[in-house]
Amino acid sequence: MDSPLPDLDLALDRPPAGAAEAVPGGRGRTAPRLWRPRRVVATPAALALPHGQAMARRIAAQGLTVERLPANRLSLPRREDPRRAYAEAKSTLALTVAPPAKLRLQPIPPSADWRIDLAEGCPAHCQYCYLAGSLSGPPVTRAYANLDAILAVLPGYLGRGGVTSASGARAQEGTTFEASCYTDPLAIEHLTGSLSVLIAHFGAWDAPVQLRFTTKFAAVAPLLTLAHNRRTRIRFSVNARGAARYEGGTDPLEARLAALREVALAGYPVGLTIAPILPLPDWEGAYGGLIREAAAALAGVPDLDLTAELITHRFTPGSKSVLQGWYPGSDLPLDEAERVRKLTKFGSVKYVLPRPQMAAMRAGLTQALARDLPAAKILYWT
Repeated sequence: MDSPLPDLDLALDRPPAGAAEAVPGGRGRTAPRLWRPRRVVATPAALALPHGQAMARRIAAQGLTVERLPANRLSLPRREDPRRAYAEAKSTLALTVAPPAKLRLQPIPPSADWRIDLAEGCPAHCQYCYLAGSLSGPPVTRAYANLDAILAVLPGYLGRGGVTSASGARAQEGTTFEASCYTDPLAIEHLTGSLSVLIAHFGAWDAPVQLRFTTKFAAVAPLLTLAHNRRTRIRFSVNARGAARYEGGTDPLEARLAALREVALAGYPVGLTIAPILPLPDWEGAYGGLIREAAAALAGVPDLDLTAELITHRFTPGSKSVLQGWYPGSDLPLDEAERVRKLTKFGSVKYVLPRPQMAAMRAGLTQALARDLPAAKILYWT
């Protein structure tokens, strides 16, 4: 490493978990949220790798202490209070090494051919978070230091996918790689730099490929000058204003739409991930308003390459239990009696919106996009 990391105890005077660096910005706007974890830990294996060292330097330069762990096993203190355990885990960033299984890429339909994991976990506090049912253990955000190894496996998957590689309708996208399945990579980019490395890698990769990620954050400035060569599609996860109370610790809709415009003007292919679509009162007016706001944000962008992905809300018994433990006061609609019970292809149970409601919502949002944002190509509804 260029400079040693401080071996100081964890500072106790940092902002609370999920706190934002939201300060006044130009023209009355606020600056994007920048997560400052209360605790940053690093395994010896992570600090032995060049990218792990680069992440540690980047974090230390922001005034955060990087705590060296004595071994490669990540452990947290046992807490009797589950809410305290959740808060401590959510405010922790761990620099670690992706296990071998992460280097064997998995398909991720309907979004993309393959999933790339730069990290696992997210600092946001979305009350519907699907990671609650997908990841086990405390919700620590783990950033992977063996980025070179992750990049090295990608060529072996070229042309082998089953979503875009094998689709006549989406073949122009090439082999697609999704980087936001188990994390929001932009939420931690100021701490890791991993997303910029990945975008530059795809920009220099002379092949029919596309990197994709979706985000609820707006700190896109470091990405605007990268040589992306239009091989990265940046999508913003957006929802109707009535759902804002369920998206704690994220950037507000206005900031996300402003960032959407910025990256589109920088030449990136862009997208709207409208998710999760909720049975809000006057949902048709609420989601119609969202689409009109997105259209206004993108007005006048030259050579606009825009997609839309429409994802309805669903939950599993396991995710419901976890989410109600994390957010006991939430009024998120999780009543099984108002849903339809379905089995996944793996035999697990999930609860989705009733078929008539699904059909009405699909028709309503599709019509709103065609009317107010005709440039958007709808990739899928689920």
